[in-house]
Amino acid sequence: MERAGRILRRSSAGAFVTKEEIAVAAWPAAAGKIIARNTDAKALVNGSLLVDVRDRLWQRQLRGLTGQILSKLEQVAGSGIVRDIDFRVAALRKQPGRELRPVRDESDRIEDPVMRNLYVASRRKSSA
Repeated sequence: MERAGRILRRSSAGAFVTKEEIAVAAWPAAAGKIIARNTDAKALVNGSLLVDVRDRLWQRQLRGLTGQILSKLEQVAGSGIVRDIDFRVAALRKQPGRELRPVRDESDRIEDPVMRNLYVASRRKSSA
């Protein structure tokens, strides 16, 4: 994965791959299998990778591992792409006979990722 990230950034195909796509794709390799199964990297906003987690316990534990995960992300995705990680508890709902999944909200309908991230950040700031 480390070599793939470097090759993509140097190649002409790298022009079509965004830093966000690299960071989100690198998340499972950098986080490890168990963490990746219980989290979901969503977006890269101003160098901060937004990661949804199952619950507050996961959020608390992962905040303590932020430095180690950032170091691994730098190895996998390349330096300067991810400067911080924002672990957020995903809203979950249970459906009979189905696994718990994140609830979608109105921000998911905003196609432009920059505008979507600005909207989410603004909404989060106003509710704090």
